[in-house]
Amino acid sequence: MKACGVVVEYNPFHNGHAYHVQKAKEVSQADSVIAVMSGNFLQRGEPAIIDKFHRTRAALSSGVDIVLELPYANAVQNSDYFARGAVQLLHELGASSICFGSEAGTAEPFISANLVQKERKKEYEIELKARLHQGLSFPEASMKAYEAIGLVNQQFDLSQPNNILGMGYVNTILEQDLPMDIHTIKRLNNEFHDPDITGEIASATSIRKEIIEHQNVTSQARAALPAITAEMLQQYKQTTSHWHQWEHYFQLVNYRVQTMTPQELRQIHGVTEGIEYRLKNTANQVENMEDWFRKIKTKRYTWTRIQRIFTHLLTNTTKDELAPFLADDSKLPYVRVLGITEQGQKYLNHVKKAIKIPVLSSYRKNMHPLMQLEEKASLSYYSILKPSTRKMLFNQELKGPIRIVR
Repeated sequence: MKACGVVVEYNPFHNGHAYHVQKAKEVSQADSVIAVMSGNFLQRGEPAIIDKFHRTRAALSSGVDIVLELPYANAVQNSDYFARGAVQLLHELGASSICFGSEAGTAEPFISANLVQKERKKEYEIELKARLHQGLSFPEASMKAYEAIGLVNQQFDLSQPNNILGMGYVNTILEQDLPMDIHTIKRLNNEFHDPDITGEIASATSIRKEIIEHQNVTSQARAALPAITAEMLQQYKQTTSHWHQWEHYFQLVNYRVQTMTPQELRQIHGVTEGIEYRLKNTANQVENMEDWFRKIKTKRYTWTRIQRIFTHLLTNTTKDELAPFLADDSKLPYVRVLGITEQGQKYLNHVKKAIKIPVLSSYRKNMHPLMQLEEKASLSYYSILKPSTRKMLFNQELKGPIRIVR
């Protein structure tokens, strides 16, 4: 049996994602699709609109066979750590291929770019360091460094978000010499951050904007969603009275910043270069998260980087806690299965003897420190809800994987 891996956030699962799952099976000729999915907090440093369990149900009902949780330590990070963790998980479960969406639409430019990077690594690092010293953000500095070694052109634009992530997947596979075929499909009809829904294939950004603005899964949003996703969105809102967004956490994070010393703030992952003082100085000047992000944002600190810092503040995640999992030689200590179909179970039974690390499905006593980070993230995510609702939803963490019969 063969499995193809996809790396996802499903915030929420939409028609473009359904197309991706279908094409992944086609191009890889795999029996099963394994999705490595961010948990309740996402790569760009924001809370998912609905929790990971409701997103898992939508994915399993729409063609995915196994959903694995990308650990918080990798999920709320830059593209390199995010990609490395996801690819490692797929490798541990024996995926023979990966299929990612990209603006490039073909794997060859990614493989060629990896070779150029290896050949001109020192030149890239010197240019990157120089640009960072000029005060550019890491994404801007890396773009300039890519340009310097000839990796940016009209056919292959490494400023595009899916191309950046794709480069991370390919680099991990080739540098670790993993036995994994590389496939990519071109994104359809819309850009990653398109603000408006223009048809049945729309960006997750535009769908969230439509839903949150109207506080309803409108007919326009439904046109871009599988029916099961619309159902999960409605069900979650009925249960919690919320679709999660940063503004719900403003009072919690503001209280934390105001009661922490600069020295304590400096221990939080991502807080560097004196930004702890900007956090403290602005805490009494703002009334909402968006205003706070804008006041802290600089040329060096992008919106995404700031959101990640606030996520780590909310979850009280320190540099020391994350350091072991971000080391160059770090390996994932377990695989966590959030959900599985009958087909996924067949695949798991087929490969289980070859899996070298524990396969977990719930929290337990004496948890690994990486799982303890997940527990903190989950408690933080649900913290804005009523106590009874919070307890009910958190208890999902204590049960086995979601099982869907298709």
